[in-house]
Amino acid sequence: MLNSLARGSVSRVTDPIGRALLRAGLGPDLVTVLGTVGVVVGSVTLLGTGHLFVGTLVVTAFVLFDLFDGAMARARGYGTRFGLVLDASCDRIADGALFGSLAYWAFVGDHNPPLGVACLLVLVAGQVVSYVKARADSVDLRIGGAIAERAERNVLGLVGSGLAGLHVPLAMQVCLWALAAACVVTVVQRLAQVRAAATAAGDGPPAAETAAVRRGGSRRPRPVQRAEGTRRRAAARRPSGR
Repeated sequence: MLNSLARGSVSRVTDPIGRALLRAGLGPDLVTVLGTVGVVVGSVTLLGTGHLFVGTLVVTAFVLFDLFDGAMARARGYGTRFGLVLDASCDRIADGALFGSLAYWAFVGDHNPPLGVACLLVLVAGQVVSYVKARADSVDLRIGGAIAERAERNVLGLVGSGLAGLHVPLAMQVCLWALAAACVVTVVQRLAQVRAAATAAGDGPPAAETAAVRRGGSRRPRPVQRAEGTRRRAAARRPSGR
């Protein structure tokens, strides 16, 4: 949802940065990898060990790299299919590191199993949300925005962890459980969008087969009946005794 609402405003900020990074000799793929490595290291070493406020600042800084690689591709005038796949793969790695580290801290550091469960729900449901979208795209089904896309997951997760680092622990509980519920709803929403798009694209049995089924017949001989007829003919040719 945030992706579609803020795309124009964000581009006005990120496009000049993207052009500057290109002039510095960096490529979009390198920026994607650097951002992912930063998120993983910051999440595991800081968020996972309870340094929530500093960890939130570090991870947020590297999450922004995900905006710059797209701006660099636009400034360069073209993107690549490998770049798209790399970006999507790195997004999944970064999301896993972020919410996996928060889950580890909740279970081990904070001794708060309910919060850990919320983190795991966000982690699993968030991956499913992204997978359904990617799988739909791979079969040429275009679906729209959803409630809890990656931007919403990152914002709420990092806001919750940052406030918890400022000794407002209830904020993290509220953010993560609200996000967990939104992610589960978004999984259902995505599947409903895919079903609607598939139906609109004519998904279903061929028209001729559907008409035959409605008439109570079939366009194909039944294999069981054909096999039974073969056995009867073989029995008729077989000698009756030795």
